[in-house]
Amino acid sequence: MKKMINMRGILLTLVVAMVVPFCFQACQLSQKDKDVLKEEALGIPRLVSFGSDLCLPCKMMEPVREELIRDYEGKLLVEYVNVTFDRERTSRYGVIVIPVLVYFDKEGWEFHRSTGFSSKEEILKVFSDRGMPLD
Repeated sequence: MKKMINMRGILLTLVVAMVVPFCFQACQLSQKDKDVLKEEALGIPRLVSFGSDLCLPCKMMEPVREELIRDYEGKLLVEYVNVTFDRERTSRYGVIVIPVLVYFDKEGWEFHRSTGFSSKEEILKVFSDRGMPLD
């Protein structure tokens, strides 16, 4: 029993050590970061998905992203950022929880964020409600 409690403590410590650095990132983007993101605009709406291999809801988003990539090629740019390996982009976007979806219009302006699992239909509705139907 003591060994099991000790292993839980070690596991909890490892998880906290991985997550805490992300929790102290600023939520607001600087003007410089906003300018960089705007320069990345390609003339089509963009969805940036932040997640990790250690996050179950993040893993559940993978088939949704793949379907969006397949069904909306040329109409929607879908990107995935693994927060474990790409801390620079994670910090630049001000991500502090995962999974998070960041929505951009075709000019590169962020207009919406959502946390947790989102279905394909929910994602398409966000774009449609903003006057950017993808169908």
